[in-house]
Amino acid sequence: MAKLLVSPSPHFQNPTTTQVLMNDVLIALAPATLVSLLFYGWNALLLLLVCVITCVGCEFLIEKYLRGREIPCISATVVTGVLLALNLPPAAPWWVAFVGSLAAIGIAKMCFGGLGQNIFNPAIFGRVFLLVSFPVAMTTWSTSPGWIADAFSGATPLAQINEGLRQGIPASQIVAESGLSGWHAFFASAGGSVGEVSALALIIGFVYLLVRRVIKPTIPVAILGTVVVLTSIFSLANPERFTGPVFNLLSGGLLLGAIFMATDYVTSPMTNLGMIIYGVLIGLLTVLIRYFGAYPEGVSFAILIANITVPLLNKYCKPKRFAA
Repeated sequence: MAKLLVSPSPHFQNPTTTQVLMNDVLIALAPATLVSLLFYGWNALLLLLVCVITCVGCEFLIEKYLRGREIPCISATVVTGVLLALNLPPAAPWWVAFVGSLAAIGIAKMCFGGLGQNIFNPAIFGRVFLLVSFPVAMTTWSTSPGWIADAFSGATPLAQINEGLRQGIPASQIVAESGLSGWHAFFASAGGSVGEVSALALIIGFVYLLVRRVIKPTIPVAILGTVVVLTSIFSLANPERFTGPVFNLLSGGLLLGAIFMATDYVTSPMTNLGMIIYGVLIGLLTVLIRYFGAYPEGVSFAILIANITVPLLNKYCKPKRFAA
């Protein structure tokens, strides 16, 4: 008779929990985090500690005293803190990291109901919030020496290109005179946000996430593929005005955003078709903002805008039913 007993679904249990998945994301972020600490030293370490501690503390207080429970998944909160720190300039003061962390958790996450309910990626929201609120602090790139690098001062590669084009200097001349190249950030090169130091470190994290099956390659491939296609078209049409695909892939926060933030479970589509449309939209917006927008970097704005479309993509990109 025991064989005839029927239990409610789910009938197949998977040992993979949200905590396990977020732990894998932290491991995947480790190479980029370590390289950034080596290059930016105490600046990066301070930002990392402030972001993580503030994110965890903010969520703990809200969950404990407003909702009467513990933090559902502390690793997810730590991931938000690490990602926000990697999206900040290394010269950003500690209070900027503190305010951004409060916005990321207090506004973008907890105001919508907490874990699994937010419509915007918290780390992206925190960065955009800071960029709009404190533009000077978020575009100051000077920093003290790291443990293996000398002091760095100057605009990011994308900002150098943008400023040179405004002055009427051809893109190829800017790249030649500034010593920029498409591979300048592949291994490790100072310039930009904390997490943009090494494209190779981010790619290692991407491979780890794929091997562990934490994410699918659909969204990152759609984003990067769209960027490659569009920048190739623009650069071939006018190489003096537009930079090429390799430069755009390896500069700025494109890899960081495409791999670790656009693939967020909560704020990305559930179906393959939805993921493709979502990724293409992010790639398109990124290129348009970089080429024609007021900001040299467009990844954060692109992901934030694409987050809004996710409910529609989930609704209209459902798989076909087997039965009526």
